Amino acid sequence: MPKSLACLALLALLGGCATTPAPPEAVKALAPTGKLRAAINYGNPVLAQPDAATGQPRGVSVDLARELGARLGVPVELVTFDAAGKVFAALGSGAWDIAFIAIDPARSAEIDFTAPYVVIEGTYLVPVSSPLRSIADVDRAGVRIAVGNKSAYDLYLSRTLKRAQLVRAPTSPGAVELFVKEKLEAAAGVKQPLVQFAQGNSNVRVIDGRFMAIEQAMGTPRGRDAGAKYLREFVEEMKASGFVAAGLQRSGQGDAAVAPPAR
Repeated sequence: MPKSLACLALLALLGGCATTPAPPEAVKALAPTGKLRAAINYGNPVLAQPDAATGQPRGVSVDLARELGARLGVPVELVTFDAAGKVFAALGSGAWDIAFIAIDPARSAEIDFTAPYVVIEGTYLVPVSSPLRSIADVDRAGVRIAVGNKSAYDLYLSRTLKRAQLVRAPTSPGAVELFVKEKLEAAAGVKQPLVQFAQGNSNVRVIDGRFMAIEQAMGTPRGRDAGAKYLREFVEEMKASGFVAAGLQRSGQGDAAVAPPAR
């Protein structure tokens, strides 16, 4: 079995490591076809991005998928999507065995989630001259908010907004494009890419604070109980060992917060 990334790190630091094969029932549950099909969401650049040189997926979720595959002793197939909503939609066709998307009640009926491994903030992008100064200001009549369809923040805002109107784009990056093109009052999204966009565009700004904490987790289709149990233990080990933090740093996302241990 190939050595895992975590094992290779221990080899470099300590000169040796031990690998314990995953239980056969976990391997069967998580890789029923003989390979681990991992859904990778490009819609959230904190988790995954195409490599600028090779075009191949990289990022903390890719690292976790490959580490899990090494521990299961199976090859990994990365199945890429440009939006979390499309990841969830693909569940119905059996396109993946594990996924990296935010925990949400609307998804939990069909996905068995781990505890989060990364917590990121959902906030708003607005025109620089906008009268909207705080998170609370945004939920008012006449405010149109661009969101990525079926993203975690779309699902959350759909439940919580009372007066503002959501305008949906197919993807989260597309929501920013829609906000600019249609001259909307705000765009909702993950803080890091919104801040990056604002740094290159002096006519917009990011509102301080957050409307939600987005808990990013691993998940597997419900009914794979042995696999779900193994995933939960795997995520806790990856957080505690520093693997998640190192993956965020390698992909330039060091300002994202590693989630605390599960309670």
